[in-house]
Amino acid sequence: MTESFLHYIWQFQYFKKDDLKTSEGEVLEIFNPGIRNEHAGPDFSEAKIKIGKLEWRGSVEIHINASGWSDHHHDTDQAYEKVVLHVVWQNDKPLQRTDKSVMPTLELKDRVDLMYWDRYKKLFTSVESIPCSGRWPGVPEITKLAMIERTLLRRLEHKAVAVKAILSNNSNDWDETCYNLLMRNFGFKVNAAPMGQLAEVLPYKILLKHIDKTSQVEALLFGQAGFLGKAADDDYTVVLKREYRLLSSKYNLEERRMNAVQWRFLRMRPANFPTVRLSQVASLLTAQKNLFSKIIECLSYPDLVKLFTVETSTYWQHHYQPGKKSKSIVSSLGKASIENIMINTVAPMLVAYAQFHDEQIFIDRAVEILQHVPSEDNKIVREWSNLGFRVTSAFDSQGLIELYNDFCMKRRCLECAVGTYIIKS
Repeated sequence: MTESFLHYIWQFQYFKKDDLKTSEGEVLEIFNPGIRNEHAGPDFSEAKIKIGKLEWRGSVEIHINASGWSDHHHDTDQAYEKVVLHVVWQNDKPLQRTDKSVMPTLELKDRVDLMYWDRYKKLFTSVESIPCSGRWPGVPEITKLAMIERTLLRRLEHKAVAVKAILSNNSNDWDETCYNLLMRNFGFKVNAAPMGQLAEVLPYKILLKHIDKTSQVEALLFGQAGFLGKAADDDYTVVLKREYRLLSSKYNLEERRMNAVQWRFLRMRPANFPTVRLSQVASLLTAQKNLFSKIIECLSYPDLVKLFTVETSTYWQHHYQPGKKSKSIVSSLGKASIENIMINTVAPMLVAYAQFHDEQIFIDRAVEILQHVPSEDNKIVREWSNLGFRVTSAFDSQGLIELYNDFCMKRRCLECAVGTYIIKS
């Protein structure tokens, strides 16, 4: 037996209610089981029950054994003074409150159909990464879609928390925060950390002062990243080095300059080199001044795609690294990269902005964006596709990734609409 299973049984009231009495023999009526508490304190709050002739409003605490109350030191915790009912699988020990009155206790051991427990055990002990994989095809589509929408919103909220943490560090400056997020995103996992560091040692407010001159923006980015020090001299790198020397002196950047060894190139396609990504960042920032405001103002997905579709400067169309000419044309920011930015930067930022300003419309817009972006293709998404689920958009894939990571892998089947359907069906 597990407490999480008992929480499920109590929350949905899946136990026999006939001749319901406390362990002390008093007639018990349950009007409202209460609201599940995810934080410290009793398991359910705002419950409404009747014991004997008295109605009670308060908290409900749940344990496998009644002795869990004292084992968990609730008898000395003021937060548990408002508990009106102790729900247990087995009442192995009579309890008293601090005023010596008897703690009303409901024992569930003989009131729960063990079919529920058997079904839950099969899910909880499954060796499959998706516990319900064998039953998934039989679950109604509406149940699956409702859970995917729930986990998608949950994933967006988790990402929004990270956005708001960056925003707080930037003194609530949304332009600086947008720049920070974009830089990390352009690192595409492998170089996300150094990209994030570069955004910290080279603030957007400095770049903004030179945003009308591409060579100065590129000099600041490549110079502060540490790529100009040993770069071979050609006409353009000479210009970049000169510009960086002047600007780094002006803004006291030299002491915070990064080292080229911090960046990863090994086993990467040249198109994904961090130097190429920096050239794309430079092009985006110079082409779209006040980028954050433009993102907020975009009302459609095509408008957002158009916003991020920019050409790199002429030099970077023929170079993968400073001073080294490529044999082929270097592509600009591609469709897949733009879609990645939509998923990992634009949508979370819109949700954070919505929460910060209490404007639901931006959450709706974030969800709509993900409905237009094609689904990601990764190991987790393929597992769901193999179960016969048609994953068509990032709305689906992001929701399914969150469902997999936060519910399936943690065996939180009792908190999943699909799991609860299977258990009670």
